[in-house]
Amino acid sequence: MRKRLVIIAVLLVVVSFAAGHQLGLRGYTAAADEFPKVTLSREVSAQTLDFALFWEVWDSIHQRYFDPSRINDAALVFGAIKGMVAAVGDPYTVFLTPEENRVTGEDLSGNFDGVGIQIGFRGSQLAVIAPLPGSPAEQAGVRAGDFIVAIADEQKGIERGTVGISLPEAVQIIRGPAGSTVALTLTREGVDGTITAEVERKSIDVPSVLLSFEGEGENVAHLRLLRFGGSTQKEWDDAVVEILQREGLRGIVLDLRNNPGGFLQGAIDLSADFLETGSTVVIEERSNGQRQEFVTEKIGRLKNRDLVVLVNAGSASASEILAGALRDNISTLILGVNSFGKGTIQDREELERGVGLHVTVAKWLTPAGVWLNEKGIIPDVTIEDDAQTPEDEQFEAAIEQII
Repeated sequence: MRKRLVIIAVLLVVVSFAAGHQLGLRGYTAAADEFPKVTLSREVSAQTLDFALFWEVWDSIHQRYFDPSRINDAALVFGAIKGMVAAVGDPYTVFLTPEENRVTGEDLSGNFDGVGIQIGFRGSQLAVIAPLPGSPAEQAGVRAGDFIVAIADEQKGIERGTVGISLPEAVQIIRGPAGSTVALTLTREGVDGTITAEVERKSIDVPSVLLSFEGEGENVAHLRLLRFGGSTQKEWDDAVVEILQREGLRGIVLDLRNNPGGFLQGAIDLSADFLETGSTVVIEERSNGQRQEFVTEKIGRLKNRDLVVLVNAGSASASEILAGALRDNISTLILGVNSFGKGTIQDREELERGVGLHVTVAKWLTPAGVWLNEKGIIPDVTIEDDAQTPEDEQFEAAIEQII
């Protein structure tokens, strides 16, 4: 049985090999202790594709490799599948083993062992989308927008650069048991040379929503949305009820900084609280030119409230959809610095035996028809946050807009 979920995110995912896929011109059954069984039985017309080279390399490895005990037939097949998916050239189209698929589920649930960063690509370079608030990575000085140029783990015996690395490979190295350490070599805009961050991994439980009341008289709701995951809607509903019960509230600062995204439906549902029913939130555009508009279906509980949205380089994907929908529909003021700029949608498919497949199926546009990929949301008011000061200059500027 297959399950499909639309996810639009830059997640800590890992790529893998697949079970049950078929390749080749001749039948072969591969068995291995640590891999599912794979049957090679599919016939492919020579007029469309010739797998002779595949089998030539297969035979050469079996006949010539100096240590036959190291050859795992299933691993060879799965490695070929991994290479096939990677050859698409899209870092967000990935195959996941059962273990790697489980890790992705942990990311969406917000519970895992690691350093607490979301990663993605800027061009071909591995980059930090955002460190989670209070995470080991943030405490070690890792910032949104940092480029990761090398990763080292002495305990794993790994030290490698990130040129040509995939998201799954990077995650496999960076993740590890609580108490262990990984070293990230970073480059940062405006800083000469490299920065090395030694990060001790911890068990991380990431909330979706944080709410506090700030400003003089605590009359401004600081509504921080950290991710779009499985528990986000309930946490959001609880926060909305608390906001509605607050007397004398002047307005809301919706803080999407360092929110890497998550489920597309979450962006649609949450935007509904600020918009009229039937408002367009996002437009999905396929390669054949077909478009589908996703609209709000719920009654907005926070409509007509003074609202300012905060974004930064760590705001990606679903958080950019939410910010774009608010700007295009109700001219919400956006403050901060340019967001990440991830403008594609992935279909997350659960395959047999626990493996998963993420495939980029479309690009998304704002209600005004703008594709933000690699450009991001450009704020109406650009304000940098000075990391050398204890103040949050961006948030303070947002409060001033309301008060």
